[in-house]
Amino acid sequence: MPIIDEETELNVFERVAEYQPAPSWRTKLFGRPLASADAPHQTIGKTVGLAVFASDNLSSTAYATDEILFVLATVGIAAFVYALPISLAIVMLLTILTISYQQTIHAYPGGGGAYIVARDNLGEFPAQTAGAALLTDYILTVSVSVASGVAQLTSAYPSLFPYRVVLSIGFILFIMLINLRGVRESGVTFAIPTYFFVVILFLTVGTGFYRYMTGSLGVVVNPPSLRAPEMASVTLFLILHAFSNGTTAVTGVEAISNGITAFKEPKSRNAGITLIWMAAILGTLFLSITFLAVKIGALPSEEETVVSQLARTAFQGQGLLYLATIAGTTLILIMAANTAFADFPRLSALQAGDGFLPRQLTYRGSRLVYSRGIVALALIASLLIVLFQASVTALIPLYAIGVFLSFTLSQAGMARRWWKVGRLAPGQEVQERGSTLCYDPRWALKMGINGFGSVCTAVVMLVFASTKFRDGAWIVVLLVPAMVMVFYAIHHHYRDLAAHLSLEDFGPPQRMSRHKVIMPISGVHRGTVAALRYARSLSDDITAVYVSMDPAEAERVRNKWEWWGEGVRLMVLHSPYRLFLEPLVGYIEEIAAQRQPNETITIVVPQFVPRRRWQNLVHSQAALWLRMALLFKRGIVITDVPYQLE
Repeated sequence: MPIIDEETELNVFERVAEYQPAPSWRTKLFGRPLASADAPHQTIGKTVGLAVFASDNLSSTAYATDEILFVLATVGIAAFVYALPISLAIVMLLTILTISYQQTIHAYPGGGGAYIVARDNLGEFPAQTAGAALLTDYILTVSVSVASGVAQLTSAYPSLFPYRVVLSIGFILFIMLINLRGVRESGVTFAIPTYFFVVILFLTVGTGFYRYMTGSLGVVVNPPSLRAPEMASVTLFLILHAFSNGTTAVTGVEAISNGITAFKEPKSRNAGITLIWMAAILGTLFLSITFLAVKIGALPSEEETVVSQLARTAFQGQGLLYLATIAGTTLILIMAANTAFADFPRLSALQAGDGFLPRQLTYRGSRLVYSRGIVALALIASLLIVLFQASVTALIPLYAIGVFLSFTLSQAGMARRWWKVGRLAPGQEVQERGSTLCYDPRWALKMGINGFGSVCTAVVMLVFASTKFRDGAWIVVLLVPAMVMVFYAIHHHYRDLAAHLSLEDFGPPQRMSRHKVIMPISGVHRGTVAALRYARSLSDDITAVYVSMDPAEAERVRNKWEWWGEGVRLMVLHSPYRLFLEPLVGYIEEIAAQRQPNETITIVVPQFVPRRRWQNLVHSQAALWLRMALLFKRGIVITDVPYQLE
């Protein structure tokens, strides 16, 4: 007769299925846990989507002009006349990328980032290269955005400059906590700063254009100091160098294509419209800031940003509107890191699902976000902030190579996809790695667009790598291949593990006819007796082992064991050098070497458990160290027998 009847078992199952964690500090900090069934309700619309996925892209308007001027200033202020043509070329590149990624969004409605596109169309190695490049880019996005935001803050309050590293790390941790609360909540939280920035910056450039048209704009009062030589020759290399610096303005274009699944239905349409909004706002603001910066004579400086100089010139002082501009720019730059926090965990989860990153990154936390990926991103970005002392200029050379490499691979993958589509007969459909290929009469035009985009971004990547190589770009050039090697090492481990665990050709499991138990003891007490009773339920072949460092104490243990040991033999190992683990492991290894093929050796470890966790700190944790020492020994099973103290 069963111990639990069917009705009782069903009731227990229903109670377990409806289980909700009790309120705790985690609930107060991150919000109530969400059930898996709530995932479809955590999607976002276009308005919030612009704040979540475009904040990185839009925020680059705050420093892209600075980076162009920094390069041009090396040959003299007169070279600033090239800033606007360079910005126009960058906006043309932005237009090409926007059109290309529109096609990607509609071709991959389930998320078509560079990793998936390269994996499906170019192969595993290009996919892992794209993955390494994007992960690097997301990490640097957090570091550069937050460091630039803090730079805006220190422009208005120079006394905070010595604390820029601490402030940057504090902002990163704040964004991490918000993202751990979930996609919708983080999106709503960051929507207000994003739209505040867009409005205040349009007001700033609008005021600047009005004053320029009326002749009352003037020039920057008390500009920051700049050591610039007399006008030297402007070379093609210099122009390309400035262009590569300015292309940081287009980083983040791919973010929306990576996060299509976060949008409400129809996902592709909403994501595509959001991408167009983002490109239009970015292009307008970037050109406007560059044009006005040249007209007012703004100078690039680590002490005061170009946006700060433009705002105090347009608003004629450091009044309320100036402070609002600085506040909005600081917020958007810090919130820009949210784009990376939205995409890095998704990408790392995809790679982990394919077996190229640790499987733990596929874990969704209580708020249905990839919490471990979020925490990992925050820690690595904080480390970069410390290493580079929150310097935007020092971090920028590392920034754009990865993203332009991913751009190139993504567009090349899409071009190859359209080529395969063109090989199909009209009306024919083919399933390929989870996506559907069907004939498109405009395949040649689409292949041309993506192919041209791939060539453009490849050229920019090569220009960036060559012009910034000595400034630190060599780090990324070496880092991406190193990351790919690590990915493949992880993949080979998972593949070998699967092969060793496979039951194919394994045969029926062998029965162990003999069971030998070894029970290490540190003394004779209630925990020892409880463990002994458990050991006797396993086998009659039991040996208790005591490591002796004091002959007198060993004799006391012998006498006590004769009374409580229930006739089980006791082996005393003398340790003249006062070692505990080494003699015990040596004895177990000696016994294991004599093990018969059908014999199992079980180490039963008594372990008492204090009432409070902190009390474990005042104990030696011998059971833990023994388990770690024996874990890799073949043919040995380790069993803990806890004895809870009341």
